[in-house]
Amino acid sequence: MLRAACRDRGRIVRLSPDGTIQVLTATFHSACDPDVSFDGTRCLFAAKRTAEDDWNIYEMTVDGSRFRQITRSRGDCRSPRYQSSFYQISEEEPWYQILFVGSDPRGLNETGTAVATAIYSCKLDGSLVRRVTFNLSSDFDPSIMWDGRLLYSTWQRRTLQRGDRGRIVLLDANPEGTDYAPFATDCGLRIKHMACTTPDGLAVFVETDHSPWDGAGQLASVSLLRPLHTYRRLTEPADGLFHCPSPLPDGIILVSRRPADGSGTHAVYRLDPESKRMAIAYDDPQRHDIQATAITPHPEPDGRSSSVLDDDPTGKLYCLSIYNSDHQDRRFVPGMAKRLRVVEGLPRTATDREKPVGASLPEIARRRVLGEAPIAQDGSFNIEVPANVPLELHVLDEDGISLRSCGWVWTRNHFNQGCVGCHEDPELTPENRLAEALDRPTVRLLAPPEERPSVDFRRDVLPIVEAKCTGCHGSNGSPPVLAAGTKVDPEQAYLALRSLAEGSEAESAMGKYVHPGRARTSPLVWHMFGRNTSRPWDGNWRSRPATPIPPGESPPLTHPERETIVRWIDLGAAFEGIGLSAVKGRLGEAEGNGG
Repeated sequence: MLRAACRDRGRIVRLSPDGTIQVLTATFHSACDPDVSFDGTRCLFAAKRTAEDDWNIYEMTVDGSRFRQITRSRGDCRSPRYQSSFYQISEEEPWYQILFVGSDPRGLNETGTAVATAIYSCKLDGSLVRRVTFNLSSDFDPSIMWDGRLLYSTWQRRTLQRGDRGRIVLLDANPEGTDYAPFATDCGLRIKHMACTTPDGLAVFVETDHSPWDGAGQLASVSLLRPLHTYRRLTEPADGLFHCPSPLPDGIILVSRRPADGSGTHAVYRLDPESKRMAIAYDDPQRHDIQATAITPHPEPDGRSSSVLDDDPTGKLYCLSIYNSDHQDRRFVPGMAKRLRVVEGLPRTATDREKPVGASLPEIARRRVLGEAPIAQDGSFNIEVPANVPLELHVLDEDGISLRSCGWVWTRNHFNQGCVGCHEDPELTPENRLAEALDRPTVRLLAPPEERPSVDFRRDVLPIVEAKCTGCHGSNGSPPVLAAGTKVDPEQAYLALRSLAEGSEAESAMGKYVHPGRARTSPLVWHMFGRNTSRPWDGNWRSRPATPIPPGESPPLTHPERETIVRWIDLGAAFEGIGLSAVKGRLGEAEGNGG
């Protein structure tokens, strides 16, 4: 999903109109990511003095005569962008700041496959560093639009199923990470990144379904005025692979291009988004020529103000109605949802116990329940939660089963983060009425971390299996086999419940009994409730038969026991805080050692 992060041995050069090249960063081991200031006199960039250094943000004059370092001792810092004036309500005067992509080598993304990245801001002197986005997977490629808002790419994992890595989409937000909203999501190809905005009111970006090493792909655009309804492809696969578009003052974009067959290097082209005509601007056949940007003054975006207060540790999340939706399937009808489960995501770290093995299921971030709140009859809710914490919102039915859930959301300190509905069209004005939940006291979900329960197999589900399931699912009973005689091996029982399904490729990507993150389509849940609990938007699962527990053959499950198993699946079906591949790896080690 993610392109390679490093560009070791890169250099920033200045190309004059006569074609001569001046290397501006000869004293650095590596340099990349240039961004020219609004007055055209200075340039931000990311660089390393030596090969062992972290990436840091520097600023230089556009002739390379003076340098200064901005970030220090913060891990890798990349992709800096100048930001317009910024004012916070708690301060006396506005200031200028920059945005950049930061990472901590100890923090991994949600799948554990790479270092996680987020967007940060700081003043021009490197002080007042603040984190802006809080997605557990990765946020990157910040860009500032004409109105001062942030446009960026975010990796959204839509489900926890095997092989589903989700998508990378474009969101826009206020520059301190509030009021984030969809910008370009379901249109076009699965990965959208490297976005820029033109003076003619377009957002131009690179899109692809499978990211190559450099992330290159096709070019597409949307209008800044109606981004969700103006998607347009600018290039076709036969045109080559494109990288890092950048606007010129006349609406033309500079963009790098390389042949689609992998031969040759990137060259810089001028491309007209309207006519789609291209003309080569520069090519060094021995090097990749990328990230071209014009050294010219350009309009400063509108200044921004913020009501965030850093000393307030909480914020609010509210929704006018979860039934407001732009999904084509509108069978999510009023009255269907009863409660809201708020789930906290815990960032992955390199020291976690998870250990992916071979090509097995990537591990997922651990989750724990922050709490539940009622959903009003009109579909609204209003909750107070810890600020700057990645959260999933699960809409529950009368049985506590998640009907739908969202990607990672958050609220900032002292901020009221709201939405119109569940995946609503933000280009439409909501109905002018007072939501019921906003006319009631806010539900406070502020339990301290040690009181936020997780649900895992060994501690929570295994006792239920031992007490209620082994009679029918022993070695001589019905599949899955959860016990050998009277003995239950926790890891073998876990693997039996997580067996792969048989059938088509789509079906085999799901579990035979458990669909992590989606209890409502899990046959184990159907077995417990005696009916198919899937919903109309779940496709073919809606027509599958359920196999109820035969009456009288084992003690019936209590409501709390069913709720525990449902929560366990909805939260990812983890084993003792870890996932399937770690259990397989541990069993493999035991077998290899004669265990």
